[in-house]
Amino acid sequence: MQAQLSVFKYLVGQRMKGVEKYPIVMMLEPLFACNLECAGCGKIQYPTEVLRKRLTPEECFASVEECGAPVVSIAGGEPLIHPEIDKIVDGLISRKKTIYLCTNALLLEKNLHKFKPSPYLIFSIHLDGVEKTHDRMVCQDGVYKTATRAIRLAKEKGFTVMTNSTIFLGEDANEFRRFFDENMAMGIDGMMISPGYAYEKAPGQDLFLKNEETKKWFAEALKDWRTKGWAFNHSPFYLDFLEGKREYECTPWGNPLRNVFGWQRPCYLMAEGGYAKSYKELLDTTDWSQYGHASGNPKCANCMTHCGFEPSAVKEGFESLSKFFELVRDFATIKGPQKVERSYPRENGKSYEEALTSANKSPEGSRLPS
Repeated sequence: MQAQLSVFKYLVGQRMKGVEKYPIVMMLEPLFACNLECAGCGKIQYPTEVLRKRLTPEECFASVEECGAPVVSIAGGEPLIHPEIDKIVDGLISRKKTIYLCTNALLLEKNLHKFKPSPYLIFSIHLDGVEKTHDRMVCQDGVYKTATRAIRLAKEKGFTVMTNSTIFLGEDANEFRRFFDENMAMGIDGMMISPGYAYEKAPGQDLFLKNEETKKWFAEALKDWRTKGWAFNHSPFYLDFLEGKREYECTPWGNPLRNVFGWQRPCYLMAEGGYAKSYKELLDTTDWSQYGHASGNPKCANCMTHCGFEPSAVKEGFESLSKFFELVRDFATIKGPQKVERSYPRENGKSYEEALTSANKSPEGSRLPS
């Protein structure tokens, strides 16, 4: 895939240059406004005047060029609300940046004509589990059906589509194993999954996992994932970290955030250090020792999110030849898509495979009951 090739070349280059701190994925939030009010989100609790702010395409391009990361994740808020989102995407593709356009997909069907399939463009669809779970977490019924219908349409049009899921306290690990199967049957190109971060402004403060709870949950949900045919868009080392098999310190500069206020200190999840005017200022003037597990900062204590620890996992794979070959061997042992086995009750007399096939072909986007 284009994204993996770009990152590989970039990482080799940074390693050869001896660069210590470098970005891997630039997080770009051209707006905070959203058409959902999710229980675990801390991004939309801003006053109206802030929610009306937008970065211009030119501001986005300048920030991306300054940062230099090979991958740009466009988030928010809901990026498809931005009136010039197609110009932003086209401009970044012309600069050969791999784009993850993160969206809840409520507006995707009617905006799909604004985009063209490209090896540099990936739609990253927010899905927090099977239908009943996702709709509960986004606090609105019918969102899952709309999102999966948009996924099927985007796939039919030739786009690369992935899912992005956040795990909260109380979720059923076995239910998510079914969710992974359903995504694969739907033709998803890859899945991203991460525990939620305890945003101070999130309305549902009782939703967030502690470290040991995270490890226990992922150890159950991801057991035997290498042989299941589940296409995760993560380093295998990061998935090991979630299961408690590896230990990492956070790499907060690996996924820097540029939003309507500037470059957020210290990371995508926390703004306690204020905002820098440039990426260089962010790197040079942030006291990085104040963040991460080892720092003792209580806001970092239970964080195991991919935006902080995926860069750590990726960097480990390039620390030495032995680590690199370990990573290569790990990828080599992961089996491709496998025959889906059903381990829970049959639905309406159909086998699980028959039901999934039927749901995948349905023009209405119907699916198995949750």
